[in-house]
Amino acid sequence: MSDEAQLEKLARQIVVCTKCELHRSRKNAVPGEGPTHTEIMFIGEGPGAREDEQGRPFVGASGKFLDQLLGQAGVRRADVWITNIVKCRPPGNRDPLPNEVEICTSNYLQHQIKIVNPSIIVTLGRFSMNLFFKGAKITQIHGQMRKVEDRFVIAMYHPAAALHQIALKSTIMADFAKLPELLREARAELGKSTSEGKVPKKKQTRSK
Repeated sequence: MSDEAQLEKLARQIVVCTKCELHRSRKNAVPGEGPTHTEIMFIGEGPGAREDEQGRPFVGASGKFLDQLLGQAGVRRADVWITNIVKCRPPGNRDPLPNEVEICTSNYLQHQIKIVNPSIIVTLGRFSMNLFFKGAKITQIHGQMRKVEDRFVIAMYHPAAALHQIALKSTIMADFAKLPELLREARAELGKSTSEGKVPKKKQTRSK
């Protein structure tokens, strides 16, 4: 089975998943979307109301801010993979519970990471950060890049944080302004130049 077919199979499983309680209140699960193989993967926390309506990641207010941040960093949304820790919206936008994170991560996210095989992962918020940096505090490591096994991970605040705490907006924008330089550093250490990096396929893989 091709990698594209594997991602599509996972998406089909996600949209009908009943492995945790989150499926009871969802309208649409949100598998994620992006090129089958790409250099960068963004991982957020969970779908919001607009995402739950559309079945796509980061299409609400925080998504618009993310698009702005990506544009300022010279990164095209069409060239990156975007998903979340949990694929269904937690009721009332509450934090996902540990068992919900574990179920979604082990059944879906880890497989998506393996298939897409990004050399750089950008975590958005503390939940996805904790997958790679156990016990870390986002207030201490935001905007920093570290190598985790065979790839680089950059911890960022979730764009939604700027919507709830306006004082964080300038911090988030400053962190994303460093993204081009961090990407250059990661490519250099991985033995790649910008032109020699993975060439993303343009076909988007997401739920229908």
